Amino acid sequence: MDAGKAIFETVDKLRQRRTGPLVLELDLTEGLTEGPPTDPLAAVLSMRKPRLADVLSGLRRARHDPRVKALIVRLGGNPLGLATVHELRQAVIRFRTSGKLTVAFAETFGEFGGGTVPYYLATAFERVCLQPSGDVGLTGLAMEQHFLKGALTKLGVGYEVGQRHEYKTAANMFTQDRMTEPHRESMSRILESVTETFVAGIADGRRLDPGKVRELIDRGPFSSAEAREAGLVDELAYRDEVYDEVKRAAGPEAHLLYVARYAKAAAVRKLSHPMADSIALVHGTGVIRTGRSGRSPLGGSGAMGSDTISAALRAARRDDHVKAVVFRVDSPGGSYVASDTVWREVTLTRKVKPVIVSMGDVAASGGYFVSMGADVIVAQPGTLTGSIGVYGGKPVLSEMLEKIGINSEMVSEGANAGMFSPSRGFSPEQWARVNAWLDRIYDDFVGKVAQSRDLTRERAHELARGRVWTGADAHAGGLVDELGGLEDALALARKRARLSDDAPVRVYPRMNPLERLRGPDSSEDKSAALARLRLDAWGPFARLSAELGLPAVGPLILPAWYVIR
Repeated sequence: MDAGKAIFETVDKLRQRRTGPLVLELDLTEGLTEGPPTDPLAAVLSMRKPRLADVLSGLRRARHDPRVKALIVRLGGNPLGLATVHELRQAVIRFRTSGKLTVAFAETFGEFGGGTVPYYLATAFERVCLQPSGDVGLTGLAMEQHFLKGALTKLGVGYEVGQRHEYKTAANMFTQDRMTEPHRESMSRILESVTETFVAGIADGRRLDPGKVRELIDRGPFSSAEAREAGLVDELAYRDEVYDEVKRAAGPEAHLLYVARYAKAAAVRKLSHPMADSIALVHGTGVIRTGRSGRSPLGGSGAMGSDTISAALRAARRDDHVKAVVFRVDSPGGSYVASDTVWREVTLTRKVKPVIVSMGDVAASGGYFVSMGADVIVAQPGTLTGSIGVYGGKPVLSEMLEKIGINSEMVSEGANAGMFSPSRGFSPEQWARVNAWLDRIYDDFVGKVAQSRDLTRERAHELARGRVWTGADAHAGGLVDELGGLEDALALARKRARLSDDAPVRVYPRMNPLERLRGPDSSEDKSAALARLRLDAWGPFARLSAELGLPAVGPLILPAWYVIR
């Protein structure tokens, strides 16, 4: 009798979970992943993180689902990039138009630290709740760079570098002891542009005057009581109190469900017809380099391999059921040659079917190179893009080696065989070759920008010169076509392909387990798009190796210090 009762209760609970009201939950304390895992290590590292595409598609579907009554998001922990924050904020605002409850909860917006970016995301929600012991670190935005020239000089390390042009400041940390005027101008405008967006968003979300928001930023940070008094938060409460309140508002049988789980359940049903016409989604994430994508087991971010991305684009191009391609780019750049390889595949694909680029947090230098050939470029206002320029050179260690008693000798055949050795500087003839190389790359980059973006070469050069732009300013200058996120890019791709608004999206390369195990038959096989562990990568030092001019990455790179906090 007891067993039968238990079975009945279990079945009833399952029925309620299938038919009862839902409160969607999103935990952002562990951050988000940009795309699906591309290698075993990435799969392990991203196990607890929801995918951005799943979150966006889940919120899009939930707007029209009568079962979904509310959305609650927990903020804090790992920081999110500016473009990612814009993506989520936009999705939440659209979700709110359906009339459903939205609540943001944080233990703190910065514990003895800045919290402007997560707080900006929170203001998209109808209610903002803060733990009583928390703070609101609304202190504004800052970018900081350390200059190492003085320390390197004391160590006996010189640096010979050329750059095209004055705004290409990636190597300045090694060659300057302070910001140059173009350097300061570029960074100041980035902060001004992002601040303008943040002030407008916070003012709209909290129903405050923009002037009042700027005043509050200058007064921050705030204790929880001060934040509530200033109208920055609605309620001071602990997690259990906030969650209980939301579930009561949703109904007595309401249960929690992560947004990503909700989205995946819908995706399984949508993809039950494998031969349906669809949109291909190709993710290009990390520093760009030749070979296959992947990451080092030493840690650090992954790499966008030109072989992997090219194979994915070829597979999507040749699939008759793929009617358009969305290329999601989140990269600071890297190798010029690898970037050019991917650019070629983008232009070839564009001749067959529409290609829409969706820019993530950063799509600059080589990240812009691989994007510029698309039919349409979509970026968020806070995306860092542009940086159309090049630099190259090497550290010169001869004085340091002499100081510590190391003598270096070289035997070579060929006048320039040892020109890239850090043990000696460039000769005048070698320096002339380096500058010719930089001129060639810059001219090719600017020429392709002009051709791809329908600009005169003079206008392309004016927008280039190595300058980094926000997505908002890049849009005003014609480097970006539309402001928006991944969902906007997918909607545009569906429209261009004349597909329905709910046409499925398939991540490319799409392979079954057997295809993943057997390996590719040739470079034309879609299995060639698989990533790998990069045992030869620099791991967590990959960005530094690029800035030092080491060969693992390349000359089209946005410096790591372009981080807004």
